[in-house]
Amino acid sequence: MKIRRPCAEDGARIWRLVESSGVLDCNSAYVYLLLCTHFSDTCAVAEEDGKLLGFVTGYRLPDKPDTWFVWQVGVGSAARGRGIGKRLLRAVLTRHDDLHAIEATVSPSNRASRALFGSLARELRAPLREAAGFASPLFPDSHEDEPVLRIGPFSEYLLRDRPGRALPADRPELRPRLS
Repeated sequence: MKIRRPCAEDGARIWRLVESSGVLDCNSAYVYLLLCTHFSDTCAVAEEDGKLLGFVTGYRLPDKPDTWFVWQVGVGSAARGRGIGKRLLRAVLTRHDDLHAIEATVSPSNRASRALFGSLARELRAPLREAAGFASPLFPDSHEDEPVLRIGPFSEYLLRDRPGRALPADRPELRPRLS
């Protein structure tokens, strides 16, 4: 499996994966093209033998440039259970020494995403907090509330060791010592 930055050709592939998921909110194909080109440094795709297995899309928050907002994480049904979602998140984190937090909006019923972000927070040894986000009346259709999950702050030393900057789960000597 290879994880890399997306390119324009990945936009339609991501759109198809989202549409076929049955659980992710499907945005326009144009949005995925923009994310794969304008924001490729804060997105990633996982592929194997030329087949898209999963993706993560996101961007830096304009008013908090040290915070990465994760828009969507998607893994195809055939590839689930392999830890691909977390590997995609980590791949983007390792590209940026100056990120100190992650935010995402996650509905209360989305147990898979909540588990993913909880696991990443534990790995980063960073607090995971929930705050008000987008209330359901803000959406034009029936939609659950989307509270904000925030992981951080986390330390840059957790992302050191280039290339590939291993995180604590991979490199015990980089784990913080707890008193």
